[in-house]
Amino acid sequence: MTGEYTHPDVLTIGVAQGWADPETDPARIDWPARQAAAAIPFQVIDGRPVNPFAPTGIRYGRNELGHWGEQLAADAIITATDENGRRWLVMVERRDGHGWAIPGGCVEPGEDPGAAAVRELEEETGLDLDGHSWQVLPARYVPDPRASDEAWMVTVPATVDLGTLRRANFPTPVGADDAKRAAWVRADSYPTLVTHLKETHRGQVFAAHVAMLSGLLD
Repeated sequence: MTGEYTHPDVLTIGVAQGWADPETDPARIDWPARQAAAAIPFQVIDGRPVNPFAPTGIRYGRNELGHWGEQLAADAIITATDENGRRWLVMVERRDGHGWAIPGGCVEPGEDPGAAAVRELEEETGLDLDGHSWQVLPARYVPDPRASDEAWMVTVPATVDLGTLRRANFPTPVGADDAKRAAWVRADSYPTLVTHLKETHRGQVFAAHVAMLSGLLD
């Protein structure tokens, strides 16, 4: 796709549910404030934000994202090793049909990204790991298929490794909120993850998380 596109849901249910900017003209956004708060610097040209990793295929509009410019998210990467030395990763099946992803979601205004990762993990899987030692990684651009040249995602990954446990003693994740299902997925390597998802859940990795997971696991 090229040219201009904003999914109708952005301007209807997106605005009603609060995940989309109600402003339809990006030139009326307070860009200095958003640029100052951005995790990854970006330019504004003639009142319009420019994705620092453009082009995406859609030059104007927001595609399927609601926030003009950068939307900051946080993702919770939870691993554990079973008694046989196999590594596992908590993943969720998205309700929107985009595949299996790392638990996560948008960072609320003023919220610490690490705290957001803990919150999103509990909301989507029921796992409360607030007392564990989290490692917050640098912010990174998310190649989200829903993005445009004027609306994009940046995430702050936060990791926790639960160490070696009997597989039967792994905490049980339960899909909730934006997650249709949640499960531990074999993750000795990225190819192992892909194979396990396909064979066990008939699923595939959310396109926006492919680069991050392949880099972290391999």
